[in-house]
Amino acid sequence: MNSNFAVLIDADNIAAKHIKEMMEEINKYGNPTIKRIYGDWTRPNLASWKNILLENAITPIQQYAYTMGKNATDSAMIIDAMDILYSGKVGGFCIVSSDSDFTRLATRLREAGMQVIGIGEKKTPNPFIVACDKFIYIEILKKEADKISTTEKDSSKTTVDKITPKVIRLIRSTISDVSGDDGWAFLGDVGSLLQKKQPNFDSRNYGFEKLTPLIKSIGEFVIEQRDSSKSRHKLIFVRNKIKRKPRTKKK
Repeated sequence: MNSNFAVLIDADNIAAKHIKEMMEEINKYGNPTIKRIYGDWTRPNLASWKNILLENAITPIQQYAYTMGKNATDSAMIIDAMDILYSGKVGGFCIVSSDSDFTRLATRLREAGMQVIGIGEKKTPNPFIVACDKFIYIEILKKEADKISTTEKDSSKTTVDKITPKVIRLIRSTISDVSGDDGWAFLGDVGSLLQKKQPNFDSRNYGFEKLTPLIKSIGEFVIEQRDSSKSRHKLIFVRNKIKRKPRTKKK
């Protein structure tokens, strides 16, 4: 699989101040060889992007709003995405937007065998989220950047999602899906399937950097480290705790 990525940013829909964190996140998944941002650069509300674009080697694409009420930026991004797809130069796309208008584009790119990563705000409609292989909330990236400041870190705690019974059921069923006959599942397989089931699943949503501490915090799973024959790193396995039925008192 080609690890080169095309990064397409909707400037009308995303703020400029966290572009550094976004690009660092994108670099985890591939090499962003194509970086383009779309908007009407004659408008004053996009002025904050201009210096940032030079610092991050992002190419601005001018798109005038021809008609009131119609988003020409979306159309330009979609046309460019299809041109890039057919060029065969990339193996994946990162679509940076909170706009559900890109749902069909994400679906079409995945149909062509592309990996699709979405980045947007938590207000992003679910159809666009589930159309991606992985969806990352900008709020997560903001929290990571804010850790430098104690005050900002404390204020960011209110945005951490709660681990609900629904989340626990999702993890429990996923472990069952990939476990062997003994009930143990390799944590890497669990994480991969969680991502497929729910593209916006991310341990950072719940205040944890990795999946292991998230699962440990719940208290309903058993975790075991095992030696690897191929690496000095330990392999982490997990299984669901067996819930014992309460004993009934004899009459």
